[in-house]
Amino acid sequence: MKAVSGLVCVLLAATLQAQPPNGRPPGPTKKERLQHVSERFGRELQLTDAQKKKLVAAYAVFFDGMEVLRKKEGRPLPPPPPPPPADKAAFDKLVKTRDARVKAALSHAQYLQYLELEKKIRPPGPGQRPLPRS
Repeated sequence: MKAVSGLVCVLLAATLQAQPPNGRPPGPTKKERLQHVSERFGRELQLTDAQKKKLVAAYAVFFDGMEVLRKKEGRPLPPPPPPPPADKAAFDKLVKTRDARVKAALSHAQYLQYLELEKKIRPPGPGQRPLPRS
């Protein structure tokens, strides 16, 4: 009986240590997110290699800016949607800058497709349903 109790305690301790401190698993790395952007937009928008590089560069700057916003308060902020009201203006500025760089890299038709696709892959906000995937 003591052996079973000891085993349960060891397993419980191992399980608790395996959990991240905030209770959520870590999100994808910047490299993984950029790879997803490159693959998804490249496939859906039929981008050239040059267009893909420009799109990835725009998203790299965007992800770096978002990381700065998340670390600004000295504590990790909740996952993406929505940013705290204090950071909403900074977030909107990052989005506009990213979209301007993307627009410069794409044709008009591709940019319109990009806007639709970006809405689909954006995480839903609190209380919103995810959009159906196509």
